Amino acid sequence: MPELTVTNLTADLAPQCAALELVAFPSADPAELISLEDMLAYAEVFPEGFFVILDGDQVVGQGAGIFLDFDFAHPQHTIMGITGENQCRNHNPDGEWYYGTDIVVHPDHRRRGIGRRLYELRKELVRRHDKRGIIAGGYLANFKSHKHEMSAQEYVAAVVAGDLYDRTLSFQLGNGFEVRGLLENYLEDEDNDGWAALIVWENEEKAG
Repeated sequence: MPELTVTNLTADLAPQCAALELVAFPSADPAELISLEDMLAYAEVFPEGFFVILDGDQVVGQGAGIFLDFDFAHPQHTIMGITGENQCRNHNPDGEWYYGTDIVVHPDHRRRGIGRRLYELRKELVRRHDKRGIIAGGYLANFKSHKHEMSAQEYVAAVVAGDLYDRTLSFQLGNGFEVRGLLENYLEDEDNDGWAALIVWENEEKAG
Protein backbone atom coordinates (compact mmCIF):
# COMPACT_ATOMS: atom_id res chain seq x y z
CA MET A 1 0.00 0.00 0.00
CA PRO A 2 2.68 2.57 -0.95
CA GLU A 3 0.17 5.33 -1.65
CA LEU A 4 -1.77 4.82 1.59
CA THR A 5 -0.87 6.11 5.04
CA VAL A 6 -1.78 4.99 8.55
CA THR A 7 -2.66 7.23 11.47
CA ASN A 8 -4.75 7.20 14.64
CA LEU A 9 -8.12 8.85 15.05
CA THR A 10 -8.20 12.59 15.66
CA ALA A 11 -11.11 15.00 16.05
CA ASP A 12 -10.35 16.38 12.58
CA LEU A 13 -10.82 12.95 11.00
CA ALA A 14 -13.98 12.11 12.97
CA PRO A 15 -16.52 13.45 10.39
CA GLN A 16 -15.03 11.37 7.58
CA CYS A 17 -14.87 8.28 9.79
CA ALA A 18 -18.51 8.66 10.80
CA ALA A 19 -19.55 9.06 7.16
CA LEU A 20 -17.65 5.90 6.22
CA GLU A 21 -19.74 3.93 8.72
CA LEU A 22 -22.93 4.76 6.84
CA VAL A 23 -21.41 3.90 3.48
CA ALA A 24 -20.08 0.54 4.68
CA PHE A 25 -23.18 -0.61 6.60
CA PRO A 26 -26.20 0.66 4.65
CA SER A 27 -28.58 -1.95 6.09
CA ALA A 28 -27.65 -1.41 9.75
CA ASP A 29 -29.53 0.80 12.18
CA PRO A 30 -27.57 4.09 12.09
CA ALA A 31 -28.18 4.48 15.83
CA GLU A 32 -26.02 1.41 16.43
CA LEU A 33 -23.13 2.52 14.24
CA ILE A 34 -20.28 4.69 15.45
CA SER A 35 -21.56 8.25 15.05
CA LEU A 36 -19.68 11.54 14.88
CA GLU A 37 -20.27 12.02 18.61
CA ASP A 38 -18.89 8.54 19.25
CA MET A 39 -15.86 9.25 17.07
CA LEU A 40 -15.06 12.39 19.01
CA ALA A 41 -15.32 10.46 22.27
CA TYR A 42 -13.05 7.72 20.87
CA ALA A 43 -10.47 10.38 19.96
CA GLU A 44 -10.35 11.31 23.63
CA VAL A 45 -10.73 7.90 25.31
CA PHE A 46 -8.47 5.60 23.26
CA PRO A 47 -7.19 7.01 19.97
CA GLU A 48 -4.30 4.51 20.03
CA GLY A 49 -6.85 1.75 19.51
CA PHE A 50 -8.52 3.42 16.52
CA PHE A 51 -6.54 3.09 13.29
CA VAL A 52 -7.33 5.14 10.20
CA ILE A 53 -6.13 4.45 6.65
CA LEU A 54 -5.81 7.48 4.39
CA ASP A 55 -5.56 7.73 0.62
CA GLY A 56 -4.23 11.26 0.43
CA ASP A 57 -6.67 13.17 2.65
CA GLN A 58 -9.52 10.68 2.22
CA VAL A 59 -10.40 8.14 4.91
CA VAL A 60 -10.73 4.80 3.12
CA GLY A 61 -10.50 2.38 6.03
CA GLN A 62 -10.66 2.25 9.80
CA GLY A 63 -10.38 -0.26 12.60
CA ALA A 64 -11.46 0.53 16.15
CA GLY A 65 -11.30 -1.24 19.48
CA ILE A 66 -10.93 -0.93 23.24
CA PHE A 67 -9.28 -2.94 25.99
CA LEU A 68 -11.60 -4.86 28.32
CA ASP A 69 -12.00 -8.14 30.19
CA PHE A 70 -14.24 -10.84 28.77
CA ASP A 71 -16.14 -13.68 30.44
CA PHE A 72 -16.09 -16.65 28.06
CA ALA A 73 -18.40 -18.54 30.44
CA HIS A 74 -21.11 -15.98 29.63
CA PRO A 75 -20.26 -14.85 26.09
CA GLN A 76 -23.61 -13.46 24.93
CA HIS A 77 -23.58 -9.70 24.49
CA THR A 78 -24.52 -6.87 22.17
CA ILE A 79 -22.08 -4.40 20.67
CA MET A 80 -23.70 -1.54 22.57
CA GLY A 81 -23.81 -3.43 25.85
CA ILE A 82 -20.19 -4.51 25.94
CA THR A 83 -18.59 -1.28 24.74
CA GLY A 84 -20.62 1.24 26.77
CA GLU A 85 -21.49 4.82 25.95
CA ASN A 86 -20.10 6.02 22.62
CA GLN A 87 -18.97 2.42 22.01
CA CYS A 88 -15.75 3.19 23.90
CA ARG A 89 -16.54 4.25 27.47
CA ASN A 90 -15.98 0.71 28.79
CA HIS A 91 -12.33 0.95 27.76
CA ASN A 92 -10.13 -0.40 30.56
CA PRO A 93 -6.38 0.10 30.05
CA ASP A 94 -5.78 -2.97 32.23
CA GLY A 95 -8.27 -5.17 30.36
CA GLU A 96 -6.88 -8.47 29.09
CA TRP A 97 -8.35 -8.30 25.58
CA TYR A 98 -8.61 -5.87 22.69
CA TYR A 99 -12.26 -5.86 21.70
CA GLY A 100 -12.69 -4.90 18.05
CA THR A 101 -15.68 -2.60 17.82
CA ASP A 102 -15.43 -1.75 14.15
CA ILE A 103 -13.49 -2.47 11.00
CA VAL A 104 -14.47 -0.81 7.72
CA VAL A 105 -13.05 -0.46 4.23
CA HIS A 106 -14.68 1.88 1.74
CA PRO A 107 -16.40 -0.19 -0.99
CA ASP A 108 -14.42 1.61 -3.70
CA HIS A 109 -11.10 0.76 -2.05
CA ARG A 110 -11.49 -2.93 -1.29
CA ARG A 111 -9.01 -5.55 -2.51
CA ARG A 112 -6.08 -3.24 -1.87
CA GLY A 113 -4.85 -4.93 1.31
CA ILE A 114 -6.45 -2.36 3.60
CA GLY A 115 -8.42 -4.83 5.69
CA ARG A 116 -5.41 -7.06 6.21
CA ARG A 117 -3.29 -4.06 7.22
CA LEU A 118 -5.89 -3.05 9.80
CA TYR A 119 -5.77 -6.52 11.34
CA GLU A 120 -1.97 -6.37 11.41
CA LEU A 121 -2.12 -3.03 13.23
CA ARG A 122 -4.50 -4.48 15.80
CA LYS A 123 -2.25 -7.48 16.39
CA GLU A 124 0.79 -5.22 16.75
CA LEU A 125 -1.10 -3.17 19.35
CA VAL A 126 -2.04 -6.32 21.28
CA ARG A 127 1.55 -7.55 21.28
CA ARG A 128 2.88 -4.15 22.30
CA HIS A 129 0.57 -4.03 25.31
CA ASP A 130 0.95 -7.74 26.11
CA LYS A 131 -2.78 -8.46 25.85
CA ARG A 132 -4.25 -11.95 25.46
CA GLY A 133 -5.65 -11.31 22.00
CA ILE A 134 -8.54 -9.87 20.01
CA ILE A 135 -12.26 -10.51 20.39
CA ALA A 136 -14.97 -9.25 18.05
CA GLY A 137 -18.43 -9.86 16.71
CA GLY A 138 -17.85 -11.10 13.16
CA TYR A 139 -20.32 -9.50 10.76
CA LEU A 140 -22.13 -12.06 8.58
CA ALA A 141 -21.98 -10.07 5.36
CA ASN A 142 -23.45 -12.69 3.02
CA PHE A 143 -25.93 -14.37 5.35
CA LYS A 144 -28.78 -12.41 3.73
CA SER A 145 -28.46 -14.61 0.64
CA HIS A 146 -28.85 -17.80 2.66
CA LYS A 147 -30.97 -16.97 5.70
CA HIS A 148 -34.19 -18.24 4.09
CA GLU A 149 -32.70 -21.69 3.61
CA MET A 150 -30.55 -22.17 6.72
CA SER A 151 -30.10 -20.92 10.27
CA ALA A 152 -27.29 -18.60 11.33
CA GLN A 153 -25.62 -21.53 13.08
CA GLU A 154 -25.74 -23.63 9.91
CA TYR A 155 -24.45 -20.73 7.85
CA VAL A 156 -21.46 -20.03 10.10
CA ALA A 157 -20.62 -23.75 10.25
CA ALA A 158 -20.63 -23.88 6.44
CA VAL A 159 -18.36 -20.82 6.22
CA VAL A 160 -15.94 -22.30 8.78
CA ALA A 161 -15.90 -25.57 6.83
CA GLY A 162 -15.14 -23.69 3.62
CA ASP A 163 -18.38 -24.74 1.94
CA LEU A 164 -19.66 -21.16 1.79
CA TYR A 165 -17.84 -17.85 1.39
CA ASP A 166 -18.63 -14.83 3.53
CA ARG A 167 -16.97 -11.57 2.54
CA THR A 168 -16.22 -10.65 6.15
CA LEU A 169 -16.10 -13.86 8.18
CA SER A 170 -14.04 -15.81 5.64
CA PHE A 171 -11.54 -12.95 5.61
CA GLN A 172 -11.36 -12.99 9.40
CA LEU A 173 -10.79 -16.72 9.46
CA GLY A 174 -7.99 -16.23 6.95
CA ASN A 175 -6.41 -13.75 9.36
CA GLY A 176 -6.10 -16.30 12.15
CA PHE A 177 -9.41 -15.86 13.95
CA GLU A 178 -11.50 -18.76 15.27
CA VAL A 179 -15.25 -18.87 15.75
CA ARG A 180 -16.13 -19.46 19.41
CA GLY A 181 -19.90 -19.18 19.14
CA LEU A 182 -22.84 -17.15 17.82
CA LEU A 183 -24.05 -13.81 19.14
CA GLU A 184 -27.80 -13.17 18.95
CA ASN A 185 -29.18 -9.64 18.52
CA TYR A 186 -25.61 -8.36 18.40
CA LEU A 187 -26.37 -5.45 16.09
CA GLU A 188 -29.74 -4.48 14.66
CA ASP A 189 -29.36 -5.27 10.97
CA GLU A 190 -32.13 -6.43 8.66
CA ASP A 191 -29.73 -8.25 6.33
CA ASN A 192 -28.39 -10.72 8.90
CA ASP A 193 -31.23 -10.53 11.44
CA GLY A 194 -28.86 -9.33 14.15
CA TRP A 195 -26.57 -12.37 14.16
CA ALA A 196 -22.78 -12.22 14.45
CA ALA A 197 -20.05 -14.77 15.02
CA LEU A 198 -18.00 -14.53 18.21
CA ILE A 199 -14.45 -14.55 16.84
CA VAL A 200 -11.15 -14.73 18.73
CA TRP A 201 -7.48 -14.33 17.86
CA GLU A 202 -5.04 -15.31 20.60
CA ASN A 203 -1.68 -13.66 21.11
CA GLU A 204 0.84 -16.50 21.29
CA GLU A 205 3.46 -14.06 22.55
CA LYS A 206 1.44 -13.26 25.66
CA ALA A 207 3.72 -13.68 28.66
CA GLY A 208 2.60 -16.43 31.03
